Amino acid sequence: MENIEYIIIESGKAVQPFNYSVGMYGSKFFYELKNNRKFLGVQCPKCKKVYVPPRRVCGDCFVEMKEFVEVGPKGTIGTFTILRFAFIDPETGTQKPIPYGYGFIKLDGADTLFQHYIDVHDESKVKIGARVEPVFSDEKKGTIKDILYFRVID
Repeated sequence: MENIEYIIIESGKAVQPFNYSVGMYGSKFFYELKNNRKFLGVQCPKCKKVYVPPRRVCGDCFVEMKEFVEVGPKGTIGTFTILRFAFIDPETGTQKPIPYGYGFIKLDGADTLFQHYIDVHDESKVKIGARVEPVFSDEKKGTIKDILYFRVID
């Protein structure tokens, strides 16, 4: 495997009593997201299924996967919910503004669903099968927060 820069994930201002590594595949995923605004998946050499985010072993074939492929950035909403009850976001320690959307998105070229926030400015457009694209943060951190949310484009 090529040399890659390992990324450390932080919890913002919230205090967590532990640290964890996102591993080699997670680091590669976040490196590309941060530096090139690209989504990487990994393809199974046996069944050709593309996983996003990338993982080391195919869940169906149990074979090691090493072939990274670019997917997205656009995709389709697989399922979603709109949350209307406030709670404290464990990643930031602040109350999440409501309402907000959260869903599972099938990025173009992927076979798995990617979880993230969905813009619900116009709730009538948010539906299963709607086409979406990512809205990136101006600040690049090398974390999932480099994506602010996905917005409906059709």
